[in-house]
Parts: sequence; structure tokens; C-alpha cells
Amino acid sequence: MGYLLLAGAIAAEVGATTAMKYSDGFSRLGPSLVTVLGYVVSFALLAQTLKTVSVGTAYAIWAGVGTAAIATIGIAFLGEGMTLAKATGIALIIAGVVVLNLGGAH
Repeated sequence: MGYLLLAGAIAAEVGATTAMKYSDGFSRLGPSLVTVLGYVVSFALLAQTLKTVSVGTAYAIWAGVGTAAIATIGIAFLGEGMTLAKATGIALIIAGVVVLNLGGAH
């Protein structure tokens, strides 16, 4: 159940960060409200996750998957370019999350 809550926390955080892009510096009400609500939901779900998942593992997954997802959304939908440096960074984030989880499994 902890990992299901964590997936919800990641989805809420990614939605909030994407909405922030459209908030125009918090000058547009709708996207600004989605941003605030998304972060509140994300932190609430992350807090519940920490009841059953270790903080290091949960935060690594939350931050890593969220960062990789936002970078991918930027490239796929927001017109941000893909460079070798970006691709390498995303790969390293994913590898880091995997290594942290493998280290925590013992």
C-alpha cells in the first residue's frame, strides 16, 4: 500500500509542477490553484507513505521519478530540446534510484 500512495504522491507532484509552468508566475488563478493543491496532496500522500516505506527509499523514488517525469514532459510536450546531457542526466537519476533501492533491500 505504501508504494501505491507513493505513486499517487509522485503523480500529484508532477501534475503540480506541470501546472506551475502554466501559472505564468502565479499570475493565472486556475493553474496556480492546481499547483498549490497538487503539492498539498503530494506531501500528504508522501507523509502517509513514510508510515510503511523508509524515508530514504521513499524520497529517492519520489524525487527521482518526479524529476525524470518532469524532464520527459518538458521534452515531449513543452518544446524543450533533448540533448545528450539531458538524456544522460535522466538516465543517471533512474540509475541512482535503482541503486538506492537495491542497497535498501538488504
